[in-house]
Amino acid sequence: MTKWKIDRIISVATLVTSLVALILVLKKPAPVAQPQPAATAAVNAESFQQKVQQLEQPKEPGQPPAEVHINSDEVGAALAQAAGQIPLTAALPAIPGVGSPETPLAPGQADVKDYQVSFDGDVAHGQFLTQIAGKDVWVTLSGHLGSKDGYATFDPTEFKVGDLNVPVSLVNDALQKKLNEQRDRLKLPDNVGGMKVENGELVMTQK
Repeated sequence: MTKWKIDRIISVATLVTSLVALILVLKKPAPVAQPQPAATAAVNAESFQQKVQQLEQPKEPGQPPAEVHINSDEVGAALAQAAGQIPLTAALPAIPGVGSPETPLAPGQADVKDYQVSFDGDVAHGQFLTQIAGKDVWVTLSGHLGSKDGYATFDPTEFKVGDLNVPVSLVNDALQKKLNEQRDRLKLPDNVGGMKVENGELVMTQK
């Protein structure tokens, strides 16, 4: 086989690989959570709020800090409420790391929408729609959610753009840098001492 033919094959293979990667990037992945009916979402958002408010109650002398367990449907509904996708029934407590759509975007900050959240064991799965090069693209991020020194932390275990898996080692440094830049948004509420995902639920502990 001549060198020209080898180079031609390599060129074609590279083109095909690039096209496949582009298709996978633009393809909508399997959702990490199913959409909730409006009535169900409103109930779950209210449940989220009530549970968070339990952490605001003063501790009884000699009693351990309060602990609340929040499922992914409640978190997803709270995110939808914060984004204005379901009616607000009351002021929503601050959710670490999540801003409202009314908050002005900083230069270079992505326009993120359509949050989806689910929990599996001790892993949190998040999925959202954003724009990359003018195209709507789904980003899926999985990892371990925790807290340290009063701030939320995230240790990724999986990263996907569209339906294309991206090695975590390639994005983790950039992700951690971005989280550090957004550190103020990751500050836990004053009444929350810690949080983690455990047994498929978000566990928040009173300070």
